[in-house]
Amino acid sequence: MSQAKPHIPVRPASRSWGTRGSGLRLLLFTLECGLGIVSVILVAALAHWSASLSPVVVLLYLLIVVLIALLCGFWQSVIVSLLAVAVQSYFGTRQPRLDAATETANSITVVAFILIALVVSRLSSRVTEHARNAQSWGEQMHELYEFTRRSLQMDLHEEPGPQLAELAHEIFALEGVIVFDADLHQIYQAGDWNLNPQELAQSTYHFETCDDDLETGISRRVLRLGTISIGSLVVRGDTTALTNNAIASLIAISFDRYRAFANESHIEAERRTEQLRATVLDSLAHAYKTPLTVIRAASTGLAEMGRLSAPQAELVALIDEQTGALSDLTTRLLTTARLDAGEITMHATPVGLEPLLEEVLANFKERLATMDVSVRLPNEDVVLHCDRQLMTMLLTQYLDNACKYSLFGATVTITVSHDHAETIFSVHSYGPVIPRADLERIFDRYFRSSTSSNRAVGTGIGLAIAKRAAHLHGGHVWVTSEASVGTTFFVSIPTQQKQRCSA
Repeated sequence: MSQAKPHIPVRPASRSWGTRGSGLRLLLFTLECGLGIVSVILVAALAHWSASLSPVVVLLYLLIVVLIALLCGFWQSVIVSLLAVAVQSYFGTRQPRLDAATETANSITVVAFILIALVVSRLSSRVTEHARNAQSWGEQMHELYEFTRRSLQMDLHEEPGPQLAELAHEIFALEGVIVFDADLHQIYQAGDWNLNPQELAQSTYHFETCDDDLETGISRRVLRLGTISIGSLVVRGDTTALTNNAIASLIAISFDRYRAFANESHIEAERRTEQLRATVLDSLAHAYKTPLTVIRAASTGLAEMGRLSAPQAELVALIDEQTGALSDLTTRLLTTARLDAGEITMHATPVGLEPLLEEVLANFKERLATMDVSVRLPNEDVVLHCDRQLMTMLLTQYLDNACKYSLFGATVTITVSHDHAETIFSVHSYGPVIPRADLERIFDRYFRSSTSSNRAVGTGIGLAIAKRAAHLHGGHVWVTSEASVGTTFFVSIPTQQKQRCSA
């Protein structure tokens, strides 16, 4: 069943005031015309009884018409002008017979002066109308300026909707204001409404209504930022269409400022949280280094003492292995904190690609014993200007990733390509496909792809360190992942180094 459209009642006060105003205007019009008519008749009578006024009677008629035009209006002056012509014609027939030329000249003179009076009255009417319009526009501009000024001074820590509704209601002297924020799905109102504000505002937003109902005084606008609808505005009162458009635009801008301020505050809070987390991790890593070193030294000493039973030797080996894992983790945390703080400076030296890869592979000697590793290098001996420690850390992380996530029996391929502009390292393996949505975030700190987070243990900081190490060299990192071709991690290092001192 369709819902009936709500009836919007006509304001009886406005209708009664309109009827009363029409009566007053008609009475004023009649009095102004009567004043001009009496003046014309009085001048005609004086000119008839006094021969000295006859030569200037037309000028007196002109003066009366011009005064009526300036003080009263165009139509009043038209009526008085026609009456002056009629009166002059009447009294002219009662004067002694004039020669034809004089009579014709007097008639032309009367008509000419009357036409001049009409032109002056029309110009005066236009000037008066323009002055009224200018005054009205001046008042509207003042109200819009005040609304703009106070909206810019609003407290953006609070929702702008209630503040804007009250400002519009107060400054423009409106009977009612409704503001709908589609993002927060909130409706704010000021003034009195006989209708349901929620239904009125939401229908304006959903149907994108933009109109001005002169009978009820209700105007509706959709709030937009560009082509995007973000809410609606409904006002009731004596305003123009341009003023309503300006109010809607200013409210939309205020909503946008509020959202931008909220996003900026959120980003700043995240940045401070990240700084605090990095500081805590740095402190913890420093605190863990000493006891880990002691534990590892003690386990190594126990292993070298000999005379341990098989279970005891196995426990000592387990302690040594896990201590090494914790030591490696704390080293990564320290490196991450130092990269964030800009405490690591590049020390670029000539490094041969083959010795660099041999050093990286030596760290995985035991893990690669059961895997097939293929290394592809350029034919010529290539020397790269880089920080050897950072590059070793970067490639170690790539290879560690490939070892953890590659399928059993799959080949891990390390490829190096070189030209005059850059050297590109890539580590390819077959394993879980990284979703397309995760490709841009895989190098973010603490982020782990949903397809691999349960496959192997990890902290999510290794690839972040690799990215920052490449950034220090002036390079960049990226990854490709498809089920048919596998996953490949890349790093590009410029041949002519543009070194950076901080991440």
